[in-house]
Amino acid sequence: MTSRVSFAPQNLQKMYEQVEREHESKKLIVLLERVKKQIAAREDPAYKVESPKPPAVVLNVQSSSMRPPSLPFLSKA
Repeated sequence: MTSRVSFAPQNLQKMYEQVEREHESKKLIVLLERVKKQIAAREDPAYKVESPKPPAVVLNVQSSSMRPPSLPFLSKA
């Protein structure tokens, strides 16, 4: 039989707060790196920076011009 370890509520709260701080720190580090790359790209045009993906093209097709797919197994009913 395994024994379960139960933490006191205040310990859980402290652990949760620590995890939140670490997560926020990681987000700040990523943001700082992104800003550094942007600054480097502005100062040196030859600096290669990955550009974001272009927006997806949305096709505007009217419903009257669309033809439903042919489903041969349904036409034999």
